[in-house]
Amino acid sequence: MAVVQKTYDLTLWALGHTQRFPRSHRHSLGTRIEAALYELLERLIDAQYEPGRRRAAIDDGNRLLTRLRFLLRLATDLRVLALRSHGHAAERIYEIGRMLGGWRRTVSARGS
Repeated sequence: MAVVQKTYDLTLWALGHTQRFPRSHRHSLGTRIEAALYELLERLIDAQYEPGRRRAAIDDGNRLLTRLRFLLRLATDLRVLALRSHGHAAERIYEIGRMLGGWRRTVSARGS
């Protein structure tokens, strides 16, 4: 699915950035950002293969996206993530969110 690939790409991009965080933030904020991205990727993969839990997995994905938005905003406010990088990530997160919303509407319409 395209949303899984977009999430994978965002995760790969973010890992390159969180590894460059200063030591004081790498193991706290960086780890949380990475964990949220890993969790999001895993939830979306699970949603592909678990029709009975698909809607719940998509809702979990939306919740994780919101968490990511705030973590990345915090990283930017702390000046460990460049504003330009934050803009890139925000665009990717917005795109993933739109895709999840469409997927959720499709799942709700089908009653899955």
